[in-house]
Amino acid sequence: MTKFNMQIKQNYASFFFKESDKCVIVDSFDNQEFDVRVGTIGESKLIGTVNAYSDEELNEKLERVTADYI
Repeated sequence: MTKFNMQIKQNYASFFFKESDKCVIVDSFDNQEFDVRVGTIGESKLIGTVNAYSDEELNEKLERVTADYI
């Protein structure tokens, strides 16, 4: 499973995976609800939204929601 290292205080993060040539883009306006997109820097699609209140919770949920896409 892929490991993420995002902090809830970040409004935006992107992660590139060489093995799959895919990018995961995460953004939030309130640092509680995070939209997750997968694709390339130029083109991506929304695959889910996660709610998190700690860094650990956010990273665990990012791993789960992206598992089938990267």
